[in-house]
Amino acid sequence: ALALDLLVVLDAPQLDVETAAMLVESLPDGARLVLSGDPGVLWSAGPGRVFADLLSARCCPQVVSRTPDPGPVGELTSGIGIGELNQVEAPGKEVVLVPVRDPAEAIHRTVQLVADSVPRAIGVPAEHTQVITPGHGGAAGTRALNAALKERLNPGPGRFGGFDPDDRVAHAPAP
Repeated sequence: ALALDLLVVLDAPQLDVETAAMLVESLPDGARLVLSGDPGVLWSAGPGRVFADLLSARCCPQVVSRTPDPGPVGELTSGIGIGELNQVEAPGKEVVLVPVRDPAEAIHRTVQLVADSVPRAIGVPAEHTQVITPGHGGAAGTRALNAALKERLNPGPGRFGGFDPDDRVAHAPAP
């Protein structure tokens, strides 16, 4: 067990079931656990939506704070959270909005960015890039994006319902 009286977890929406279980099991008797995070952000890459499930169950006290995250990513996510997609000042290129004319161009540009531009320009390899889209269906949803990225980056038989380990697309329902 951890030797502490209080454990504060920032970015709690990123907790998956296994990590959350390990944290809770590691707490000594009488210790308190505080989970902090924005319920509107993308949840963990692992299984489960621990933070969202705890909030919806209303089994714990909740405190709401509307302080926006600082910086370009915080500004962008705050805007998206209220349904706005605004250009943000990002001198370090943390955020780059790429306009496209149609879904086909969106697919093409996404593959180009993940496979070529981002690794070359800022040194982040494709396998460390996560593509997020607000819907499964449609010409630029998770299915279409994953098929295009899979063809370029992770060809395989699609053994698991059309997917293979290391496929790169996640679905995040709109708030």
